Amino acid sequence: MMDLKLDRGEQLTRSDNHLFAALLAAGIPATLEGHFKMVELRTGQILAEPLQKLGRVYFPHSGVVSYSVPLKDGHIVQTGLVGRDGVVGALQALDGRLSPNRIVVQVSGSAAAVEADRVAQIAQGNPAIRALLLSHEQFFFAEVQQSAACNAVHTVQQKVCRWILRLNDLVGDKVPVTQEMLSEMIAVRRTSVTGAAAALQRAGLISYRRGRIQIVDAEGLKQASCECYAAVRHHYDRLVRHRD
Repeated sequence: MMDLKLDRGEQLTRSDNHLFAALLAAGIPATLEGHFKMVELRTGQILAEPLQKLGRVYFPHSGVVSYSVPLKDGHIVQTGLVGRDGVVGALQALDGRLSPNRIVVQVSGSAAAVEADRVAQIAQGNPAIRALLLSHEQFFFAEVQQSAACNAVHTVQQKVCRWILRLNDLVGDKVPVTQEMLSEMIAVRRTSVTGAAAALQRAGLISYRRGRIQIVDAEGLKQASCECYAAVRHHYDRLVRHRD
């Protein structure tokens, strides 16, 4: 993994990660100064396998990290995404648990990384930091539950809309996503995703080309989506962004 050199003062006072910015406000500069490093995250890079301990905690500033469950028949089902609104590995750092999922970089980017043991030590002595990290874990669990409900009852097109909107929140309106990635997210055949994406393009909601989706009509896409996208946004606002 390549560490990216960054001015120390800038590193500790600026952040493109919403949760990390909140942690800075809660007192990170005084307690973790010098321990964070900016690291490169490369597409396909595995941060942890199931039942493996994470050595670092990551706050993505760009890119997307996915949690997935690999099955014996070769299928891989994604259960959640983390980007500039969250953290990877915080719960494992706080209680010493192993990762229950495969954690892999889905879209390349960069992250503020710190040793997991250091996070555990600081959280023990700073209730505000611990509370913020646990609030995010509550949100992530709520998102996984919402995804399970969504995959069980909603149409392929609704689910494709929902995940495009979610990725848009994490990386912007030009979403670097393949049909294979979408099929893993919603646990359907790739051909079903192809048909849904084509229908959305014909409706003028998206433009899809060479593994990248451009959102053309965000409001129309929200209307074509199911209730789950709005529900996940509500969970984040309630548990993390506006927790105070």
